[in-house]
This record gives sequence, structure tokens and C-alpha cells, in this order.
Amino acid sequence: MAQHFTTIGLIGKQGEPSPGMALERISRFLRSQGVCVLIEANTATRSPDLEIPPASLDELGTRCDLIIVVGGDGTLLHAARALCDHNVPLVGINLGRLGFLADISQQRMLDTLGQILSGNYQEEERFLLGCEINGELHTAFNDVVIHKWNIARMIEFETYIDGSFVNAQRSDGMIVSTPTGSTAYALSGGGPLLHPGLNAIILVPICPHTLSNRPIVVGGDSEIELVVCGHTTIDEVRITCDGQECLRPRGERIRIRKHQSKVRLIHPRHHDHYDILRAKLGWGGHPASGYSK
Repeated sequence: MAQHFTTIGLIGKQGEPSPGMALERISRFLRSQGVCVLIEANTATRSPDLEIPPASLDELGTRCDLIIVVGGDGTLLHAARALCDHNVPLVGINLGRLGFLADISQQRMLDTLGQILSGNYQEEERFLLGCEINGELHTAFNDVVIHKWNIARMIEFETYIDGSFVNAQRSDGMIVSTPTGSTAYALSGGGPLLHPGLNAIILVPICPHTLSNRPIVVGGDSEIELVVCGHTTIDEVRITCDGQECLRPRGERIRIRKHQSKVRLIHPRHHDHYDILRAKLGWGGHPASGYSK
């Protein structure tokens, strides 16, 4: 049987439930298939019983031709940002409920990994956002959020798209989301669901003072600039990437646009985006007497 992946890295979630048992089963299976296995250094520290050579995230990105992320969507978000410049594909094993990104259950993981090793899988590319803050570029797979900090009042800022003024608003902030992030914070804020293959960016105001200030969808190659203004000081504002990295801007201008790198995701052969939407969002299936393909 042809081997599509020869060196595979493992990344496990932090906290509970511990991924140790799942990591052990996966590593044992991969080795039985003749695969060289490495484990991310922090994951190795939390799972000392695993006899797997540790490696930094950069080493995993350089040496591996596939990364298996064991945990959930949050763990995969972190891995995607850390490894996006290495162009290595990611596959997600979910330790809890089915995830939008980590879409392989623990119960089916070995069977599915066996199919992936034999080349029976789907691969897709998704884009990230790059956010320029304090002269440094930060990445987000789901969203970049400008939000109030340590105050019980709205912040004021202006929005520009490709240099054109859009509006000034008072609100609790703004979610700038990729299609991948449209099922996350942006959805909670009233934003639309976008198919992950679309080249588009969503702007979702958070609790705007003007009720007609609604979410908008713009082209994926647009540059979004948010400018803090009015009575709001920069100390009252924070920028958060994927809900995991909180940044304090020093200047009043925040620029966001598509990042040059892509995230490569591996899915089971019969992966269906709409199946996951139905399962996660509680949508109805076919009625007993209705159409079924």
C-alpha cells in the first residue's frame, strides 16, 4: 500500500480531558503502519509516559508532512496560526463533541487515520487574517476582534474598507471574521453563515448603539482599517485574535487583511460541511416522508 505520509506530528490540547490516552493509541497505530512519529514539546511535557521524540512547533512544521491535532477546535485554531507558514496539512481529532474543524471522533479515529494514510481523504485550503498591530503582524483563523477593555461603556471607532470611509460607530466592538469563523463569535453576534470556501470577510458590530448598524460581507481581498476615535482612548481598547491572543495596541489604527499563507485541512473522504452544520446547530434532517438522496 502506498504511504502518503511518512512523518507525522502530534499536538495535544491543554487541560482536561487529557489527550494522553488518545495520543498513545494514535502513536501506537501510526508506528504499526511504519510512520515516524514526533510530538510537540509542550504536549510531551504534559504526557511524560509517551515515548515519542519531542519537537518544537517549528520543527514539526519543517520535518512533518502531516500534523494530527488531538483536542478540539480551539487546539486546532492555535496549531493553524502557529504552523501556517510551514504549509503542512492538519487533521483534527475531537475529544468531546463533534467540532467544526476537528471533525473526527475519538471512536472512529484509528479507522479514519488508516484511510487517510492510504490516500482516502479530502483536502481543502482556508485563509487566515493578518492583523497589523504595533508594527507586528498577528494571524487569526477565525476572527480578529476589537473590543472595549475594563470599561462599562461603548467605544468609538471608524471603519474604512480599501481606503473608503464606511461609518463611525459607538458599540462594544467589531468582529472581523473569515468564513471559517462565521460559525463562531460572529454567529453569536448575528452574523451570517458563510461556506468556508468563499473568498469573503464578515464585519459584525458588537452591540451597536445604532440598531441599523448591521453585519456586512466584503470581498476577501479587502483591507479593513479600524480607527479609534472620539472620546475613546487607546487604553480602553484591546484586540483579540481567535479568542486566544489578547493584544494592547499602541496606536489608534488597526489594519486587517487576508494573510498570505493558507491553512491546509485534511478531512475524511465523506466529509460534508452541511452534515456538520446540522449536527452542531440542531437543524432538522429529512422528514420521514420527505426527499432523501
